[in-house]
Amino acid sequence: MRFLPVLFSLFVTAGFSAVPPELAAALTTFRADAPKGWSFTQTTSAQGESTVERCDAAKPEFDRWSLVEKNGRPPTADETREYGEMRSRRSRGGTAPNLSDQFDLGTLETWGDSGGFATYRCRLKPSEKGDATARYLRATLIVHRATNTLASVELASISSFSPTFAVNIDEMQTVMTYRPPAAGVPMLPQTVKTRVRGRAFWFKSLDAEMIVTFSDYVRARSR
Repeated sequence: MRFLPVLFSLFVTAGFSAVPPELAAALTTFRADAPKGWSFTQTTSAQGESTVERCDAAKPEFDRWSLVEKNGRPPTADETREYGEMRSRRSRGGTAPNLSDQFDLGTLETWGDSGGFATYRCRLKPSEKGDATARYLRATLIVHRATNTLASVELASISSFSPTFAVNIDEMQTVMTYRPPAAGVPMLPQTVKTRVRGRAFWFKSLDAEMIVTFSDYVRARSR
């Protein structure tokens, strides 16, 4: 049975070599959210509403986020209180799944290579048991060759689907863009855009769009 470790080694090597080196390098450093130790401003616009939040990485984990603006004006006392309660519940909810773990690299395809960027596409693995959405989505990964980092990640539906009873999704798309690292500054999230088209119970529209922008990055200093 000595040949089993050899076969296993060959299998692992073959699987790894199927992933282009620049993409493999990009995935080792990729994180969907902002890197630890960086403060930033997050502006969200959706369905006619907008919020501006500030994350201060120098503060304790449960006290980092603050509401700066609500619909273009300073928040009221009630809005500030409700925001704090919402953030507290979200913090207790646990850690979100690592997005890169969902990329099914065994299905990877090369879709383009030009202008210093390489584009790849793959299927998604279910994020949890009972996930009825992943099989209808495809991930498009664009690598910035000069830095071996991901310039953007798109998750988009390939057909209409029904994730739950009486809900039909005609279109679903999320596009995340990143600023490449430079001069000691790591790769930083730039925008997240989402778009959904669908209906619930055949009459209620689920159409929605949202854009989140990240700005005013500052490396946090310990207090």
